[in-house]
Amino acid sequence: MTTYVTENPTHEIVDVQTTDCCIVGGGPAGAVLALLLARQGIPVMLLEAHKDFDRDFRGDTIHPSAMEIMEELGLSDRLLQLPHAKMHRVKIRTPQDTITLADFSHLKTRYPYITMMPQVKFLEFITQEAQKYPNFHLVMGANVQELIEENGVIQGVRYRGGGGWHEVRAILTVGADGRHSKLRQLGGFESVGTSPPMDVLWFRLPRQPEDPEEGIGNFGQGRIVAMLDRGDEWQLAYAIPKGGYQQIRAAGLDKFKQSVVEVVPSLNRCIKNLHDWSQVAFLSVESSRVKRWYCPGLLLIGDAAHIMSPVGGVGINYAIQDAVVAANVLSQPLKDKHIKLSDLAKVQRQRELPTRIIQAFQTFIQKRVFAPTLTSEQTFQPPAWLRWPILRDLPARLIALGIFPVHVQT
Repeated sequence: MTTYVTENPTHEIVDVQTTDCCIVGGGPAGAVLALLLARQGIPVMLLEAHKDFDRDFRGDTIHPSAMEIMEELGLSDRLLQLPHAKMHRVKIRTPQDTITLADFSHLKTRYPYITMMPQVKFLEFITQEAQKYPNFHLVMGANVQELIEENGVIQGVRYRGGGGWHEVRAILTVGADGRHSKLRQLGGFESVGTSPPMDVLWFRLPRQPEDPEEGIGNFGQGRIVAMLDRGDEWQLAYAIPKGGYQQIRAAGLDKFKQSVVEVVPSLNRCIKNLHDWSQVAFLSVESSRVKRWYCPGLLLIGDAAHIMSPVGGVGINYAIQDAVVAANVLSQPLKDKHIKLSDLAKVQRQRELPTRIIQAFQTFIQKRVFAPTLTSEQTFQPPAWLRWPILRDLPARLIALGIFPVHVQT
């Protein structure tokens, strides 16, 4: 693996700071890992490129597996005091029938539902908890541009922000900077990808009090519209064939609104609230993972290590589980001030199989359900196994709890 770094920067460094662990990316993986390390007294610095956590149409689903981790940290009750909605079931609706795809209410957990909470609120909550510890340092607006390499080992990063260039030197650098990871690029990590057959257009519409409190996937006329309960709003995902966005834009917003209503007639009363294309966000669906998540001094976790399809909304939860495993494995080596390559390899070894399995499940759903619907005018026919209670519980367990339970080690 080739590492691309600047060993002798030509720009002037404003200051040089040191820490034990420098985490790049203030998403769920980075924020939770920072909190877990700070709780153990490990000096940790979290660098976030943006000036706040508020981004439109980020993943807002916190699954039971993540809520159980919050409970182990003693945070679940206070987290649930924040505004949220609960999704107990996910249903598929066609012009002929409505069936349950996943019923979380049967799961043996204190949290038998998907918690729908704006990610900005979750990240603010986690970082506020971390700030209670004096060894935690959060830097917003830190645009990481370079890795520092000495003798073949990553020793930290250089970032722009706050009036110039800054340098952070660390025993361990963690890339948790999402699907467009700068550290993955700088480190020259090689990815293995799939070719999802779709892209997604996200938008929001007002939710009426009489609307159902559950997620609904609407299939019809070669189109798919998923509806996620956001309290007083529906967050809608309009799936389109891969590469079809420009054609939809060219047809005009009125045609797009008509297409949505044809699949979900009940939205006719509120579709008028969609006034402009600026209210619609485009997501190019990807699914990939890097072959090796680490090199000396550097570890990738979350979307930086494995980009998830939106199918099942599992991205946040796998990122949080990555953070927990990383903290479990690396806390003692960080306290000993010495990280071995085998320590980093152990994190990947524990997390790679669950990642491969869930990505295989997402690929199966995309190829067997989404692709045939988006490439045919015929009405989608749900597979017979979805009507068998025993098999129907499998998607719920896989989506909600994951492959292996992950627990916080104290």
